[in-house]
Amino acid sequence: MTKRDEHNPTRRLVLALVMTGVFLSTMDSGMINVALPTIMRSFDLSLEYAEFIVTFYLLTITITLVFWGRLADRLGRGNIYLSGMATFTFGALSCYLSTSYERLLISRFIQALGASMMMSSGPAIIKTVFPADHLGRSLGMVGIATAAGLLTGPFISGLLLSVYSWRSIFLVTMPVSILTVLLGKYFLLDQLQQVKKGSTAHFDWQGSCCWVVMVVLVVFIFHRFDRFLSPPNILLILGFGAVLYSFLRIEKNSANPILPIILFKERYYWVAVLTATISFAVLFSVLALIPFYLEYIFDLPVEKVGQMMMAVPATLIVLSPFSGWLYDKIGARYLTTLGLSLSGGALLGLAWLSAESTTLEIGVKLALLGAGQSIFLSPNSASVLSRVRESYLGISAGILATARNLGMVTGATLAAALFSWWYGFFSGGGTLAEYTAVESGSFILALRVTFVMTAGLAFLGCLFSVGRR
Repeated sequence: MTKRDEHNPTRRLVLALVMTGVFLSTMDSGMINVALPTIMRSFDLSLEYAEFIVTFYLLTITITLVFWGRLADRLGRGNIYLSGMATFTFGALSCYLSTSYERLLISRFIQALGASMMMSSGPAIIKTVFPADHLGRSLGMVGIATAAGLLTGPFISGLLLSVYSWRSIFLVTMPVSILTVLLGKYFLLDQLQQVKKGSTAHFDWQGSCCWVVMVVLVVFIFHRFDRFLSPPNILLILGFGAVLYSFLRIEKNSANPILPIILFKERYYWVAVLTATISFAVLFSVLALIPFYLEYIFDLPVEKVGQMMMAVPATLIVLSPFSGWLYDKIGARYLTTLGLSLSGGALLGLAWLSAESTTLEIGVKLALLGAGQSIFLSPNSASVLSRVRESYLGISAGILATARNLGMVTGATLAAALFSWWYGFFSGGGTLAEYTAVESGSFILALRVTFVMTAGLAFLGCLFSVGRR
């Protein structure tokens, strides 16, 4: 590779385009988490229904990512990416205009389709444009965009919510996304086109339908975690097992599988996918519950809640590029294991928060969680994308993004279910919608048990990660 190739300005523009999409989608996630208590009160919702605004968005992304990964290989990654950004923008406008809970869910569905299109094609575009020895650093830059979105989202959301309605948060991303679509279409689209030619195989509709049913069943099972051994839940688990068996048989015999089973025979592949799911489940269990702790127990105004939540992604900006650089030197095994260990330690620290905790203590523990995530993310993604062959690049980017979003869905759903059950247990049958200051002790105990259980999940991920080659 020549020096000129290394500093190719077109590559930098393509990287900036991908980073913009990542920034906008993660900023949206950061804003909605801070706004969730306000939305819950606005529509008079329970915690489970309020969390479903987040879960439904993530569930849609999780279901559709593998589809867009396949279509990106066929129709061009640039087409899918820019169409996704346009769809995301339209969904944001629809969210702003929503006047009911049901309308908001439909609008979030549209937004999620756009985010899914961007997530499935963005990493594959990076892999196509950049040489292998710069992949870790390039994905580290994408990590900076992720951190910047998560960092600014809570801050902007807190400022807007202190003055305007929660609907205003959905207008923030629109000017940048519209400008990016126009610039990408007219100046960079030719650089992004990587169409898989010569393929005549039909789309895997049978496998796709099984995949949708499987993901939905997983979410319902975790949503009913407090009734895990109840007869309806046992039927759901048995149904999931039957659909999983059918899915594996269909994919094994399909000429163009939606989820190539052959990839999961490689240890590096399934370990990366599994640990990505665990990592984001841990992260979103915190993002789902800490805003309620800061408002209900710590009695912070909404703008201060947004500022406190910035501690999670703040370390990502510093550590993501360094983590990507280290991956190019030493590989993924030690970095990913260290990242999950730090995340588990942060969860144990957060479990012992109380009404007397200081803002400094809360901020340090949230920053430690962000540090663990930043050390884990780039090396884990690069460990797959640097080794998989070109024909599986798009679907692999989609699978990794699916794993992350499945982790987000299960993390948010499981955290809400566990917390609600433990809160009811400690408060004698109370619900968060009826919370008063008298029940602060029950809130703290429920939060403590939920975070300890989630920390165990992080340490389980460490055991898988340390076994990778």
